[in-house]
Amino acid sequence: MLTAWMVITEIIRIQLHMVTKISSALWNEYIQRYHYLGHSPLPGAQLRYFIMAGEQIVALTGFGAAAWQTAPRDQFIGWNPDQRKTNLHLIVNNARFLILPWVQSKNLASKILSLMIRTLPNDWEKRYNIRPVLMESFVQKDRFAGTCYKAGNWLKVGEIKGRGKLGPMGKISVLIKDIWVYPLNKKFRTLLKT
Repeated sequence: MLTAWMVITEIIRIQLHMVTKISSALWNEYIQRYHYLGHSPLPGAQLRYFIMAGEQIVALTGFGAAAWQTAPRDQFIGWNPDQRKTNLHLIVNNARFLILPWVQSKNLASKILSLMIRTLPNDWEKRYNIRPVLMESFVQKDRFAGTCYKAGNWLKVGEIKGRGKLGPMGKISVLIKDIWVYPLNKKFRTLLKT
């Protein structure tokens, strides 16, 4: 295992390792210790991964259920509330993305996103018998610019209003985040609106 004083700078090949019951506590600990949001259980269906360079963990990512409602994403899709209720399970949320602080490798984040785009739909379908057609992620504006998502050809569709799921109407109760999406299927709008 790496310690904080070791710095990995050159990463040629990365692999994904799905979190298992045995490795779940380690994933939770890394996220709690090094991710600015800390650890909290991901909602609904989920997949979590370690990103490995050889035998070393260099990053972690987790996907869970999509946000129930967010106007910019919903307008981008063009669906109505009934269609959203029926097909929301076809969207997965990149809820956690962490490159460990001692890892510094150019373009690593966009390489990980690219690998996730190729891998996650098959893994999700194997686990849940559902093939997702769209990925989403929320990027906190005052901390990050979303550079890796932009480099990975994700689309910025707007920002949340800052109300949160249970916040009062018209009042900001959570930090403003940009909404990024990545279509996994060319016909994603048709599939989400059926």
